Amino acid sequence: YLVGDSTMANKKENKRPETGWGEMLGEYFENGVKIDNHAVNGRSTKSFRDEGKWQIVLDKLQKNDVVFIQFGHNDSKVKSPERYASPEQYRANLVRFVEEVRAKKATPVLLTPVVRRKFVNGKLQKTHGDYPKMVREVANEMNVTLIDMQQKSEKLLMEKGEAASEKLYLWLKKGENSNYPKGVSDNTHFSAEGAKIMASLVAESISKSDLAIKKYLKLL
Repeated sequence: YLVGDSTMANKKENKRPETGWGEMLGEYFENGVKIDNHAVNGRSTKSFRDEGKWQIVLDKLQKNDVVFIQFGHNDSKVKSPERYASPEQYRANLVRFVEEVRAKKATPVLLTPVVRRKFVNGKLQKTHGDYPKMVREVANEMNVTLIDMQQKSEKLLMEKGEAASEKLYLWLKKGENSNYPKGVSDNTHFSAEGAKIMASLVAESISKSDLAIKKYLKLL
């Protein structure tokens, strides 16, 4: 199961070529592994639960299932009270997710948020504040597998640089795509290529983890 926000979510056809990395994860697994993507655009640890979306996942969970949990892009939005969770509230929300998954004898996996593509004078900026640190703390204290996508995607973008990393995100010129006739310059959401690369970073992390599902990975 995947739970999270728009960076992970399945996309509608009128939003293509925008692609969530969760849509691409299945390409790295053998047939027979079912990936149930419940991530939704714009959701935070608070709104995902408040809207009943988390309960839908909990009700389905069976022993030995695995739940990937990645939020952080929307929790910091102070002007959106239905979504806002302070870093401390975010931390508490993650703890609760982990406890509830384990109560079902399933396995939680925590992921830090993927970086936004924000360069200033050629240097990639950190835009998630204390939220990634909270994920790391919860993972460490509760002995949860951590996939540090903030760190991994940051390294990727810095290696590619400001210009080359643009194609990983949703950048289109005017008239290039009928879904975006005026063009789009989006440094949060991914192109199909970007989503596939982000999913490959997740798969690589799984392969180096103690998760039982790693045996179902295709050879990378």
